[in-house]
Amino acid sequence: MQKIFTAFQGPRRLVSGPAGEVALVVKRVAPRPDEAIIIFEDATGRPIDFDLRGGDREVLARLAKLVPPPVEESTPPSEPRGRGRPKLGVVAREVTLLPRHWEWLGAQAGGASVALRKLVDEARRASGDKDRERQARDAAYHFMSTMAGNLPQFEEASRALFADDRRRFTGLIADWPTDIRDHIVKLAYSDRA
Repeated sequence: MQKIFTAFQGPRRLVSGPAGEVALVVKRVAPRPDEAIIIFEDATGRPIDFDLRGGDREVLARLAKLVPPPVEESTPPSEPRGRGRPKLGVVAREVTLLPRHWEWLGAQAGGASVALRKLVDEARRASGDKDRERQARDAAYHFMSTMAGNLPQFEEASRALFADDRRRFTGLIADWPTDIRDHIVKLAYSDRA
């Protein structure tokens, strides 16, 4: 999945999209001393700096290193990965466990690696929705802290966000600048109906 970024100039949203698209739009916008341009990574809600010096090709080349394109799961690795089963995407890494954990893993059908993969998959299935909700809430809060930290009702809105009280939250931020308010709601609740 491709990373999405959003640029704001003051309270106004300029553009949302892939890194290159956002960078080139921001590069062409006339700077205003009273309204800084801030670029956010939507997945985290955190500001990110893009080096916009030079021509468009130079900017895009630097961004390609900073924000690599998404890797398809079926794409074979371009360089050897060492131990593991690279064709399947299996990569060997170190795991530190207590002896009793290794003993239990070793006794499982298929051995430690199979048991660990099953445990991780089960945990991901069990907590997937909660993990996504937490990540969305955290991204909304990071963005909100940067762009709305001085706006009225910020503290109360933060409490409502973390309490997952959507009705109260949206009521508290209703008078905030439209683009800021809409982006916060998008980050916090776009994955939920």
